[in-house]
Amino acid sequence: MYKAPVSEIGFTLRHVVGLGDAMERGKLGDLTPDLLDAILEEAGRYAGDAVAPLYESGDKIGARFDKGVVTMPPGWGKLYTDWCAAGWNALTGPVEAGGQGLPTALSAAVTEMWNGASMAFGIGPTLTIAAVEALHKHGSEALKAIYLEKLTSGEWTGTMQLTEPQSGSDLSGLRTRAERRDDGTYRLFGQKIFITFGEHDMTDNIVHIILARLPDAPPGVKGISMFLVPKFIPDADGRPGLRNDAFCVGMEHKLGIHASPTCTMVYGDNAGETGEAGAIGWLVGEENKGLACMFTMMNSARLYVGVQGLGVAEAATQKALAYAKDRRQGRARDGGGGMVPIIQHPDVRRMLMTMKALTAAARAICYSCAFAIDMSHAEDGAEATRWADRASLLTPMAKSFSTDIGVEVASIGIQVHGGMGFIEETGAARLLRDARIAPIYEGTNGIQAMDLVMRKLPLAGGEAVDTLLAEIEADIDAVETANRPGIAPMAEGLREALDDLRDATAFLRQAGVDDALAGATAYQRLFSLVLGGSLMARAALRAEEGTGHDALARFMVADILPETSGLKRKVKATGRALESVDAALA
Repeated sequence: MYKAPVSEIGFTLRHVVGLGDAMERGKLGDLTPDLLDAILEEAGRYAGDAVAPLYESGDKIGARFDKGVVTMPPGWGKLYTDWCAAGWNALTGPVEAGGQGLPTALSAAVTEMWNGASMAFGIGPTLTIAAVEALHKHGSEALKAIYLEKLTSGEWTGTMQLTEPQSGSDLSGLRTRAERRDDGTYRLFGQKIFITFGEHDMTDNIVHIILARLPDAPPGVKGISMFLVPKFIPDADGRPGLRNDAFCVGMEHKLGIHASPTCTMVYGDNAGETGEAGAIGWLVGEENKGLACMFTMMNSARLYVGVQGLGVAEAATQKALAYAKDRRQGRARDGGGGMVPIIQHPDVRRMLMTMKALTAAARAICYSCAFAIDMSHAEDGAEATRWADRASLLTPMAKSFSTDIGVEVASIGIQVHGGMGFIEETGAARLLRDARIAPIYEGTNGIQAMDLVMRKLPLAGGEAVDTLLAEIEADIDAVETANRPGIAPMAEGLREALDDLRDATAFLRQAGVDDALAGATAYQRLFSLVLGGSLMARAALRAEEGTGHDALARFMVADILPETSGLKRKVKATGRALESVDAALA
């Protein structure tokens, strides 16, 4: 059973990404060390005692669809209601809407716990929180008055609707249309697919945030607007009233996350109770500027999807470690005695350390991204801009690296279990099935790599990347001069990896577009490994001896960071290797 690593999460927040110093300087509002500890402890307890026990049944039974109605697995409705009543949905919500206004970094930490306990459960609130951010930033005062408090508390859930059958990652082909009405509302017509929690029975209303196109809109992504479309139109008292012309007409049968309903939604079939065809919606932001508004949701969701990968990786590591301590196979290396726990075998120890190291690196990167978002709000002027640039730079890495290692670590976990890992009853396979979607949705990891290379490398004239590289070098300098056994020797491997990153960065800055895009995925992993390794070295420096941080960092440097030299070569060579592959792909 999953147990949240509360101590490690707290240590990473305080001592690795900078939450401790920010609290001391009064940059994080009402958050204090005691409050931080209390929230993490309670979240860990709730994840283990309330969420995790429903994971297996949620996977086996799943959400069910029948004649437009989605029924959640037994116990999930009560779980969600109790979870909201405990205030978890409102953790980072705006104070004026009943939220607690706490940092995004703290939200990322507890979100890791929800997803470690059950990724299918953790997905839903992620989108509601993103809807709160979009409405709070871009919505009219009238819309906020009706919807913001209920979304903040979780009484109503939110969805994010971009994808259509012919328009996935490329939104320029979006066809859902919106028509103006004289009363200031709009009528929406169209179909959206892959809509997470688009329909369910856990709340009495669902608030859909939808991209659509007006009749006179410019072509392409410049002609997209964003709309709020409720399942039930609130009455004068703010209660769910008439059924809107917005319906779920199907639910996908998926590889994993079975308890998370993935819906096909249809708008404008004249099946509602409003007396007129078309789903009634309200504009969020300005006409034809909806994509910029949606990026508020998307960037939030991308970070939290990265945290999903992190949560699954932690759960897979715990499961594999427990199994390796219990399963007996083979003899001790000295040949004496009977069969020994497989954790004593060097290759199993290597696999377990790989799982722990990659998970630690992903945690540090995700929390660093969340902390940068917090500091961009806490600071002013140029300093706020610097932190906003840091958050922008880290977002594609937090999303892509963490979801990639979620799959990688879950797969290694099956290997540790051996044949039993391939058997569903152990639960190891369930984690891999769930993890596999995370590198795909909220912008595939290939798109994240393109974003990193094409948009984030030039950010602030290149200063965003250069500043981070300088900070990594400062961490390596601190390692090199450390007066701690086993710490200083790590500097050589870290510096070699940083040199690989700098060399690849210099190449991409002068490469043509095709070469840059061909090497983008390798660069994304290269950058993430170097950043993760430096943050783990920072953790080793700041942790007490004997806590395992130094051993984990040494393993990262010795066994995983040597990948960087090969990744650097891939960054430089893949473009040329793709120049004449048409015959091979025919």
